[in-house]
Amino acid sequence: MPAYEFKVEASDIASRARTGIIVTSHGMAHTPLFIPVGTAATVKMLTPQDLNGAGVEMVLGNTYHLIQRPGVELIEVAGGLARFMAWDGPTLTDSGGFQVFSLSATRKVLKEGVRFKSVYDGRELFLTPESVFALQRRIGADIIYALDECSPYPCAQKDVARAVDLTLEWAERFIEESRSLDRDSDSHPAAFLVVQGGVYPDLRRESAERTVGLKPDGFGIGGVSVGEPRSAMLEAVEVCSSILPDEKPRHILGVGKPADMLDCIALGADMFDCVLPTRNGRNGEVFTSGGELNLRNARFRSPQEPLDAECACYCCRTFTRAYLHHLVVNGELLGMRLLSLHNVTYYQTLMRRARDAIHAGAFGDFQKAAAEAWRRAN
Repeated sequence: MPAYEFKVEASDIASRARTGIIVTSHGMAHTPLFIPVGTAATVKMLTPQDLNGAGVEMVLGNTYHLIQRPGVELIEVAGGLARFMAWDGPTLTDSGGFQVFSLSATRKVLKEGVRFKSVYDGRELFLTPESVFALQRRIGADIIYALDECSPYPCAQKDVARAVDLTLEWAERFIEESRSLDRDSDSHPAAFLVVQGGVYPDLRRESAERTVGLKPDGFGIGGVSVGEPRSAMLEAVEVCSSILPDEKPRHILGVGKPADMLDCIALGADMFDCVLPTRNGRNGEVFTSGGELNLRNARFRSPQEPLDAECACYCCRTFTRAYLHHLVVNGELLGMRLLSLHNVTYYQTLMRRARDAIHAGAFGDFQKAAAEAWRRAN
């Protein structure tokens, strides 16, 4: 297989929704695509066999965490991230840019890069655009990301503008580092850049236009789902998608609620990642064709029906709501595992049905039907 390629297969007539294929040296992934988060080379509670059975086609790892534990050297010796975690498919790594946002109390942003105080042992960790490229390349991910600064919400426009400029400067350095390598290599990763701009459409537009000029392999739309109103999130995605080229994938970073993903697909999004399916599953919260359920609720103490009659996962084929409620309220690890498995399967099924609907020219009908089912449940 080629090192990296993206091909659009079909487009929706009534929206910007489209479906395509990402080709990597570790295999293919079909878009729209949901990528489970495996921060430390593991999707919590699930094995690679579980992921395959759920229909997962790509897994995300986090550079900030992986370079500290277990360390780049060990992953490199193992043959790269996919082989290290026994995952038979493509991988994607975040640059550590999200930690610039989430670990604001333990980091200092400089023009040269970001200085962190490690959350593990307190030692200093300094990431630059050049070093995160080199580190991710050694980790062996198929898709790698440039370092960026994600602005919090709310944030003054002048501060967001500064973050946009810094993200673009880092992007230029990252791309220059990428292009200094032999691009004929069969193993080179695809270099993705991040568009920022907060809730300010003019900054979003500027960031998107300038990032397009750097000609990366793909784009991440960052700084969304960080506390802003849902309408502002969708506006940011719409502004960016209208500018980013159709021949390259658009990844909405950190967005993972089912309704949000379908709305973003209608706006032209191709890829998503989020911790919600596994994090919520570990806490007794599930996503179903009938809406979100909290199995800690006493109303689930007795029902003998499956969790989701429309789901074919092992959890839904085998266990009742009453049994799953019992596991959850007693803090049993099996409950965390089963609900994580169901949630990840549900997300993959949602993406597959979205792809099928786009191919059939019926994405709008599919989206309306899903929204109506969730509305009735709520």
